[in-house]
Amino acid sequence: MSMMRAVRAHRRGGPEELVYESAPRPEPGPGEVVVAVRAASVTAGELAWDTTWTDSFDGSGRDRTPVIPAHEASGVVVEHGAGVTAPALGAEVYGLIPFLRDGAAAEYVGVPAGILAAKPARLDHRSAAAVPLAALTAWQALVDHAHLEPGRHVLVHGGAGGVGSFAVQIATALGARVTATASARDAEFVVGLGAQDVIDYAGGRFEDHVADVDVVLDTVGGDTLTRSWAVLRPGGVLVSIVAPPDPGAARDSAARGVFFIVEPDRDGLDSISELITSGRLLPQVDRVVPLAQTRAAYEALETEHRRGKVVIQVADG
Repeated sequence: MSMMRAVRAHRRGGPEELVYESAPRPEPGPGEVVVAVRAASVTAGELAWDTTWTDSFDGSGRDRTPVIPAHEASGVVVEHGAGVTAPALGAEVYGLIPFLRDGAAAEYVGVPAGILAAKPARLDHRSAAAVPLAALTAWQALVDHAHLEPGRHVLVHGGAGGVGSFAVQIATALGARVTATASARDAEFVVGLGAQDVIDYAGGRFEDHVADVDVVLDTVGGDTLTRSWAVLRPGGVLVSIVAPPDPGAARDSAARGVFFIVEPDRDGLDSISELITSGRLLPQVDRVVPLAQTRAAYEALETEHRRGKVVIQVADG
């Protein structure tokens, strides 16, 4: 059995359960490829998801430990499974790994071939690894669920975060007017992403500063989600990636509420790659850490302020 270096957790828990160790190298099944990982990216809250630990979305399925975290990857295709002809061996690819599989905090990862997209040529692997989950979440929220059109007004909660920083750029690229909430120290950064207005979430209530919004993208949840109904125009849409919006509040506001979980999507990544290639979308990397320090990367997600994504460098290239 071929082995590799990986970060795994042998029982459910937080970053304290992550161990840098030897693990079996994956073998590609039919329709799959093995990717030599150059870089991966970590996501806040990932170690609390049922999908990280089981083979079902509601946590009722089979325990999958030991598990490998980090579901955003950029690397090089090194092996084909049965029936696979593309992407070609040696191709530089990136993608969002399905949540019910092991992730990319490892030297190699097995991935369904159909979900991988060609890595944008203008990005190195570290920057490319910061894209798939966060950018696809923003893209699916704004395009697939909100059906955003040019000239619309969008409020993005958490405009400096992993998803929020992509959402501000994508909405701007699609011709929308963007308002975002962020901390005062991040205001200039978020304006640089394309927001026309930035509201300091610690300096007052956002509903005192914005109204008649067509789309709200909620990346925060809780009270922020509840209060967001007040700023929507009739017929608007509130999209949350944290919790399902209250159907009663949607009816009272004459608006629509959506909750969704991002899905791997090569077509979506191809559209995102076009924005990257044209210079209208740039991933925001907060820091890069080596594979052996993956545990510290997850700890940083829980305790430290950041702008953009925390990336794991697995190998040079």
